[in-house]
Amino acid sequence: MAAQPVSRVVRRVLRAGVRSCSSGAPVTQPCPGEPVVEVLSRPRPFLGEHAAPFSAFLTDSFGRRHSYLRISLTERCNLRCQYCMPEEGVPLTPKADLLTTEEILTLARLFVKEGVDKIRLTGGEPLIRPDVVDIVAQLRQLEGLRTIGITTNGINLARLLPQLQKAGLSAINVSLDTLVPAKFEFIVRRKGFHKVMEGIHKAIELGYSPVKVNCVVMRGLNEDELLDFVALTEGLPLDVRFIEYMPFDGNKWNFKKMVSYKEMLDTLRQQWPELEKLPEEESSTAKAFKIPGFRGQVSFITSMSEHFCGTCNRLRITADGNLKVCLFGNSEVSLRDHLRAGASEEELLRVIGAAVGRKKRQHAGMFNISQMKNRPMILIGG
Repeated sequence: MAAQPVSRVVRRVLRAGVRSCSSGAPVTQPCPGEPVVEVLSRPRPFLGEHAAPFSAFLTDSFGRRHSYLRISLTERCNLRCQYCMPEEGVPLTPKADLLTTEEILTLARLFVKEGVDKIRLTGGEPLIRPDVVDIVAQLRQLEGLRTIGITTNGINLARLLPQLQKAGLSAINVSLDTLVPAKFEFIVRRKGFHKVMEGIHKAIELGYSPVKVNCVVMRGLNEDELLDFVALTEGLPLDVRFIEYMPFDGNKWNFKKMVSYKEMLDTLRQQWPELEKLPEEESSTAKAFKIPGFRGQVSFITSMSEHFCGTCNRLRITADGNLKVCLFGNSEVSLRDHLRAGASEEELLRVIGAAVGRKKRQHAGMFNISQMKNRPMILIGG
């Protein structure tokens, strides 16, 4: 199977995004005489020396240690992605019932104190929150926090990223499900393709490597673009992550629309039989591969066909302050209510520990999940 060429529009965007310095070197490489950008994801030296013992409150009954916290900053979004929310939108929580900035930081401090070393900010679209840069800057002050990441649709990324990097943002995931501008508008029900591409290239320009690109693959919609996405990794430091289509409230999930990891991998191997499997961390959600000689890599998030529940280390806090111990579970506990009732740190930890302790061994399976009541993805934190 021959790879289809990336559209001319995309090629123009790619060329425009890789500007040169005075020496003619692309901005993704250091220019002669200029300092190398140091990406902030590298652990600070003192962390290993002063790391506290891992908290029993964040360890579940199966021995899984939850060191990764995802915090949703808002339920609002400037796109309307088909797999994330219903076309008519979703009822939004009143502002008074959403976590305040101070409540977000209070919870973050508590979780980091107990052993969380990675926080990812999500939404909604986190970059529409006015104080997102300040939140990142304050999170950076937490001793023991190694990584501050963000998952964004990319619309506001190019404009805000210089400030975010200065504040301490160390990892970026950008959602992009097609390389065809017209199809982009169909999937997200809004314009903005070129802004997303500009954001990706701004991240490369500022030294982020890899820049993760999340692509939800849906049969009949974008599975024909797999090879085009992989082709981007030849010259760019991207980690293109193909995500199996997952069921959430309002996204009209259908098994026939889901393209499995193995089917996607077979498609890639027909074009690039030399595709190599890369080693992965124990708690990784992604199966990573690389084509020899390519600058970037590709990964697969196999939540449906080959779940990774046994090594899950993730917890989620929704924008309205609920703790979710499983993305696909409908069990939640309100940390907001306990905070506002004046709960002490010890009382909060008991609530958190009880919720983590109830976490199940694995999710219910894609067919059962599709029948369960759960939030739309927009209200969980993508």
